[in-house]
Amino acid sequence: MSATTASPVDPATTPVTPRVVRSARNGVALVFTLNGLAVATWFSRVPAAREALGLSAGRLGLLLLAMSAGALLAMPTAGLVSQRLGAARTVALSTVVVALGVAGAGLAAGLTGSVVGVAAGLFAFGYGSGTCDVAMNVEGAAVERRLGRTIMPRFHAAWSLGSVAGAGLGAGAARLDVPMGAHLTAVAVVVLAGTLLGARLFLPLPANGSDAPEQGGAAGRRRALLAAWREPRTLLIGLLVLVMAFTEGSANDWLAVAFVDGHDLSEAAGAAVFGVFVVGMTLGRTAGTIALDRWGRVRVLAATIVLAAAGAALAVLAGSGPVAIVGVALWGIGASLGFPVGMSAAADEEDKAPVRVSVVAVIGYTAFLGGPPLLGMLGDRVGTLQALLVVPLLLVPTLALVPVMRPLRPADRA
Repeated sequence: MSATTASPVDPATTPVTPRVVRSARNGVALVFTLNGLAVATWFSRVPAAREALGLSAGRLGLLLLAMSAGALLAMPTAGLVSQRLGAARTVALSTVVVALGVAGAGLAAGLTGSVVGVAAGLFAFGYGSGTCDVAMNVEGAAVERRLGRTIMPRFHAAWSLGSVAGAGLGAGAARLDVPMGAHLTAVAVVVLAGTLLGARLFLPLPANGSDAPEQGGAAGRRRALLAAWREPRTLLIGLLVLVMAFTEGSANDWLAVAFVDGHDLSEAAGAAVFGVFVVGMTLGRTAGTIALDRWGRVRVLAATIVLAAAGAALAVLAGSGPVAIVGVALWGIGASLGFPVGMSAAADEEDKAPVRVSVVAVIGYTAFLGGPPLLGMLGDRVGTLQALLVVPLLLVPTLALVPVMRPLRPADRA
């Protein structure tokens, strides 16, 4: 069933039939796709924003921090908001904020050249995206359980497909000198309209699958959130997701700029290299569901982490552009599964999924908060491209955390 033709779900009257689950699957995939489109659209125009604002690598890193700060501020309570309002309403409301932030950042950079205006837009973008991220992952995990097979990486593959589209449109817009304000505003309108449609297709039950979502009211929800912050498994999953988020986010923030500066590419070519990365992410997430069902989380994640480390090192150290681009593709494939599998692992117990996903998301998104300024400051000292060697240096010890991603057995459940 197409997400553009299915009837909206009425929570009060609609049973959770296979048809309803398939419709919800399509709705979740659409929301992921459009969120990826919004994020990649901005990142593909970062080199243009840098030129328009006249920023050094270090100052650009501080500006990008505004988006990460907004996301990190939103995520501690995003799980509670999702429990209270439901995933569909949370996604819809947060995407309004995303659209305003994307358009605002583009207009501020392209029309006024105001760093403060861009920072405000990026903060709103991050706040809305952070809230939406938790809600759509909780909904995706609920759909995955009802389907009875691994599908979360394919939702994240849909996000990557949106990223491919955003990167491609960004490269084209840069080549044609399309004003940033017009480009980002048009994308914001499309993202908002499509996401509102997709959210109407979500499951009729609350995201936690319970007929009694209050769980003791507001005080009970807060106690559940605090309890999740004391669970070793949840915290270790969050730590692994943090490193994988840094692996992905470093490419999002800096890959286009690094190849422009370090490999002497044009702005449009730098955006195209970023597109290679998201194509690798998309391929990894599409094929990853088959690998995960066949060999399990631990083996597959260990292999992809090694691949990401090798690819990132090759992208930086290769003496030729084509070889470096092969490294970018391997980096994308290797980075593809850590985040979605981490979300699935955090949501192994459905009644505790919203708060655990929120905790893991907060820890993971700390990478987006610290990553841009860290790499920006390193870039000022050693060059933007060489600064990306931090990625493989962090990935190698992360292999020790992979066993924590094993699915919970019935005896392990609280």
